[in-house]
Amino acid sequence: MTATPVASSINSTALPVTATIGALGVVYGDIGTSPLYALKEAARAAADGGTPSPGAILGLVSLILWALILIVSIKYALLILRADNRGEGGIVALLALLHVRSAAPGTWRAQLLIVGLVGAALLYGDGAITPAISVLSAIEGLKVDAPSLAHIIVPITIVILVGLFIMQKHGTSIIGQIFGPVMFVWFAVIAALGIHGIVKAPAVLAALSPLHAFEFLIHEDFRISFAVLGAAFLAVTGGEAMYADMGHFGRVPIRLAWFSVALPALMLNYFGQGALLLTDPTALDHPFYQLAPDWAQYPLVALATVATVIASQAIISGVFSLTQQSIQLGFLPRMQINHTTSHAIGQIYVPLVNWLLAAATLGAVIVFGSSDALAGAYGIAVSLLMVITTLLAALVAIQWGYSPVIVIAVNGFFFIIDCIFFAANSTKLIEGGWFPLVLAGVVAFLMLTWRSGVKLVEGARGRLRQPEEELIETAISKCRARLSRTAIFLASTPTGVPLALTQFVKHNQCLHERVLLVTILIAESPRIADEDRVEVIEITQGITRVILHYGFMQYPTIHEGLRLACRQGKLEGIDLADVTYYIGRETIIPREDVPGMWVWREAIFAFLQRNAERTAAFFDVPTRQVVEFGTEIEI
Repeated sequence: MTATPVASSINSTALPVTATIGALGVVYGDIGTSPLYALKEAARAAADGGTPSPGAILGLVSLILWALILIVSIKYALLILRADNRGEGGIVALLALLHVRSAAPGTWRAQLLIVGLVGAALLYGDGAITPAISVLSAIEGLKVDAPSLAHIIVPITIVILVGLFIMQKHGTSIIGQIFGPVMFVWFAVIAALGIHGIVKAPAVLAALSPLHAFEFLIHEDFRISFAVLGAAFLAVTGGEAMYADMGHFGRVPIRLAWFSVALPALMLNYFGQGALLLTDPTALDHPFYQLAPDWAQYPLVALATVATVIASQAIISGVFSLTQQSIQLGFLPRMQINHTTSHAIGQIYVPLVNWLLAAATLGAVIVFGSSDALAGAYGIAVSLLMVITTLLAALVAIQWGYSPVIVIAVNGFFFIIDCIFFAANSTKLIEGGWFPLVLAGVVAFLMLTWRSGVKLVEGARGRLRQPEEELIETAISKCRARLSRTAIFLASTPTGVPLALTQFVKHNQCLHERVLLVTILIAESPRIADEDRVEVIEITQGITRVILHYGFMQYPTIHEGLRLACRQGKLEGIDLADVTYYIGRETIIPREDVPGMWVWREAIFAFLQRNAERTAAFFDVPTRQVVEFGTEIEI
């Protein structure tokens, strides 16, 4: 997922060991809990209703091993992590690097924006499925020792997930500190279980050779091979998180955590499960739990539950972070964003997204009812996201001056692998793959509708907006009086006159002694330093334009930005406690006779705009100092 708030107190400047342990808890929570279900689903697909042969088991283990090596280790850890935007990663960072936000309509960059937004939307589908399948697969361990408890698995899962979503509003600063150590214990335990299984059947080590995976896929029935590929892909879901969370931990700690802890532990556990199936093919139902001795079953279920809750928390927090970045870049309407702690940047809670995600996750648990059924819904969104990420990363590499021949050869190889896995997962469409795709489709549609609507509104504003020359003339010769104190007018662009100011002068025939036109610009860089934050331009006597620059990972606050300008001496003689903020509040009127989107899409945009967070609240403007001017805009 995208950069997660639980990790915000640990960054790339932290001690390598601290950052590495932190990365285990946040970056590898999802992929680290995949052994609960990945090999089981792959073995069932290979068995096709029976029991898998020894050759099939060796092929499955080899396939999972080399998928982890090729996709996660080489593609992500060694290559994709190079495509950073000043230290930040993720699909939004790639879009920013390609400068697609300002692309002219109809150009190839504009088409890339659509592809990138679809990729971002896929993360929401993944965010709904991951908590459901992870927690369900952990609780299902109860059936191994007590089959009579099968009927309470879904209710227990729902209770845990409801508690997890309720907890979000309180923040994760305290429990976030234990994520890393707990996941370190988890990786140590699954490695020990794997070694225990390998000792009993060391013949499984033959799966180190990729020939077993190749021979299995070539000689097996095409239908079964494709089903196995789709199931085996579950072992690498979550690998994309190492790129998304790069900004919080840094390249080195993420790689160190993967190659020194996560990858060895996962390899050992998958080999251990394979060894168990070689000696006991009937252990197909729960090979992960049956690796453990009887006395360890319930403690293992408890540890697995904690690990899957951690993986779910990282996904939920990542969705919050992605939402904030999308809002900053103009891909989603403004929403209420609560900062859950004052000492760690990025720990946020988005109520609307939290409860929509909760509804989707709980709906998945209730509708599908088991991790086996959910496995059919899982993987298709992530595999398509990996295809998009590989494509965008290749374009970034070419833009940075790497040889197109080398880029096409290397990224083309991984693009083909990603497409094969996506094609294999597409066979799950009827079984449940439609679920995350529908969620992603809805989010992508809303993103594209919002972005198109914002452009139409800005065009309409531009036609109504006065040029600065008229404002200067008004200030000099047409205003009957000058009011005392300072007025601050929020402007959506750094040129022209805000509509609220035009309305004010039109109705009052006067201006304040001091007028500030304040605009917030979100850069395609993750962060803007304080010394580059404020730009002040004198328009005429008493009228000043202030432009506040923020990165897409920063939260734009007008009051704090103006205080910074005052401290830096760029604004003098202003008491921010004694100013009035004038803000335009627009009512969107969809019209069929005005060029734009289809009128039904304009109606959806108008609904989103009406229900978006108020400008004053979103930009943290002091409530008692705000005056709003209403304007109707036809699109």
